[in-house]
Amino acid sequence: MRCETVSEQTILKMRNIDKTFPGVRALSGVDFSLCKGEIHALMGENGAGKSTLIKVLTGVYEKDGGTIELEGQGEVHIHSPEDAQKHGISTVYQEITLCPNLTVAENMYIGRTAGMFTNWKKINADADRILRQLDIPAKATQQLASCSIAVQQMVAIARAVDMECKVLILDEPTSSLDEQEVQKLFGLMRDLRKNGVGIIFVTHFLDQVYEVCDKITVLRDGQLVGEYKISELPRVQLVAKMLGKEMDDLSDIKGESGSADEAQAGEVVYEAEGLESAAGVRPFDFHIRKGEVNGFTGLLGSGRSESVRAIFGADRVTGGKVKMHGREVKISNPYEAMKNGIAYLPEDRKVDGIVGDLSVKENIILALQVMKGFFKPFTKAEANAFADEYIKKLNIKTASAETPVKSLSGGNQQKVILARWLLMHPEYLILDEPTRGIDIGTKVDIQKLVLELASEGMAVTFISSETDEMLRTCSRLIVMRDRHVVGELKGDELTQSMIMSTIAGGGEEHE
Repeated sequence: MRCETVSEQTILKMRNIDKTFPGVRALSGVDFSLCKGEIHALMGENGAGKSTLIKVLTGVYEKDGGTIELEGQGEVHIHSPEDAQKHGISTVYQEITLCPNLTVAENMYIGRTAGMFTNWKKINADADRILRQLDIPAKATQQLASCSIAVQQMVAIARAVDMECKVLILDEPTSSLDEQEVQKLFGLMRDLRKNGVGIIFVTHFLDQVYEVCDKITVLRDGQLVGEYKISELPRVQLVAKMLGKEMDDLSDIKGESGSADEAQAGEVVYEAEGLESAAGVRPFDFHIRKGEVNGFTGLLGSGRSESVRAIFGADRVTGGKVKMHGREVKISNPYEAMKNGIAYLPEDRKVDGIVGDLSVKENIILALQVMKGFFKPFTKAEANAFADEYIKKLNIKTASAETPVKSLSGGNQQKVILARWLLMHPEYLILDEPTRGIDIGTKVDIQKLVLELASEGMAVTFISSETDEMLRTCSRLIVMRDRHVVGELKGDELTQSMIMSTIAGGGEEHE
């Protein structure tokens, strides 16, 4: 697809890009073009080749074939991220790679100062000028750690812009932002578009793609599906192209497996009274029954994650009583929770979930090995059997069970953590943001799996920032605000408007 105006002249052309890893062809003859002053979404499931294409463009990986051309430079050879930077290509990653202990200005100019001869007065003034130009609410001299995640993302972008980037790659920049922060970031992206910067936007949020992007390129299984104008590709068609098949409305998921409401569910598995933790969760009562899927919902910072961390003993419990099957138990740490049949998939899989340097197999058997004791290791045959069973059961895409888990896509890493807990055969499974940052196909797989587990009698608590996903999956929602419970919804009350009105107006008695 050609750029339509002179102002939208092509600034990047990638042609017939090939990249192969041992046993896997990650990219096969992929084309990608970016125009000046364009926001271009790069879409596809986890494992589709998006990250590999970006890493080829930025010099993290050497391509095996194909060409890269840049406006005014012709064909270029990029062998490292430093090479990419010299060619005007900058990347802002989902995990912010700045230094929180340094000031905003120090982060913006790190690697470009003159040591002890640096004129910090001038650098601070230059940084403040750029921050004002980009309407970023930060001061050059303030410590980066004092800024919100959204502002830290913008500072990373400001650094890239100041280094005169022509191509800006934003890799899942909104996954940790709330709605207001996302809008601020979009405002900055639109300003950069007006100034002629070409932006490659990698995200899994379809709504955001249609709000801010001009074009979409879709990859699937390492191959180019196509490039489309945003106005010519309805969402349902985008999903179909990403998956390689027509997909029924996601709202049908619940109807396929069915989630038992509280009246249909079995006995109470877990019950808490006045539970509170050192993380600031105010005392709350909670219970869940066998075969039920319920969830905690609320805005970012409302206490959703802190509540389930208290249930699992991941944060220090400061008060309350807990019962399992009507019998009072003590759960003050994760080991005690595991002994009582509770499993927990954490919100941040990279920090609290996977052990990156261990293999897929070692990550899968980790929790069960902890319960058995490290002085009683599984035999090689046992470990292989466990890993093979769950790799197949959850359709984990990996070259082998011995592959380091850090080399898997985000969605497959999530499945590995889920396999770890399913191997424990828990009575009560807590899933905190299990679908964040993964492709829509894997989201559907996990949502279906949750409902299947519930139909087999498991109690499941499901947390997601996407309200629609909660409504599709849960039969009862605990609504939170300011770290306390402000309401409970079930049956006909399970609507978007009821959730928002409960968040906005619930819990006055606590004020």
